[in-house]
Amino acid sequence: MSTAFLTDVDLTPATLAPYIQHTLIDVGITRDRIVAHAEETVRFGFDAAMVPGSWVAEVAEVLRGTGVGVASALDFPTVGVTTSAGKAAEAESLVRAGATQIDIGVQIGWLKSGRYDAFRDDIAGVVEASGVPVKVMLELPLLTPAEREAAVALSIEAGAAFLKNASSGSVEVANPDSVAYLVARAPEGVQVKASGSIKSFEQAVSLLRAGAVLLGTSAGVAIVTDDVNEHTTSY
Repeated sequence: MSTAFLTDVDLTPATLAPYIQHTLIDVGITRDRIVAHAEETVRFGFDAAMVPGSWVAEVAEVLRGTGVGVASALDFPTVGVTTSAGKAAEAESLVRAGATQIDIGVQIGWLKSGRYDAFRDDIAGVVEASGVPVKVMLELPLLTPAEREAAVALSIEAGAAFLKNASSGSVEVANPDSVAYLVARAPEGVQVKASGSIKSFEQAVSLLRAGAVLLGTSAGVAIVTDDVNEHTTSY
């Protein structure tokens, strides 16, 4: 997917599906619900099913042979609480279970303490252990301008495949300014995923026009079926 293509193409609700990572991260998810979620991902043509690590193997089995990705997030929803060794081990475990992509939280406290090498190596450990595309959740609103620049540069140096503005809407509602900020700093081969309370067609299009190539949202079905209303929510 190229930014030029997304700028030029005539997007409609139905054509947004390939850019959406269909997300279900919740407490008390049952097997029936996670299987239905995986099946929805195929039925609507979403890019991937984003699910908790505990359900990766189940979802991978449902999606086997469909070409749809299996994504999971670690050191999340509270980022920066897992040790680097634990994070790398979990990443390796998720890939063995069937994950094809991994989103990770970052050690913001280390960054703010000037521990730049440790911040970078924490990410690099996951990249090396997993061997799959790693998306780094940067939590931009929690960083100063200088910290933002450092976080982006260190993530790229660590081998991140994607830069993300935030982990969820509790940190930042995804917006074109944050996406454009990351796109402007991403070298060739590094792309941008937008995340955080994406719950309307217009918002989704604005993020893609700004340069995102993936959108993380739990409102994907409502968006692509043009069924968004005042009750629609998303992480």
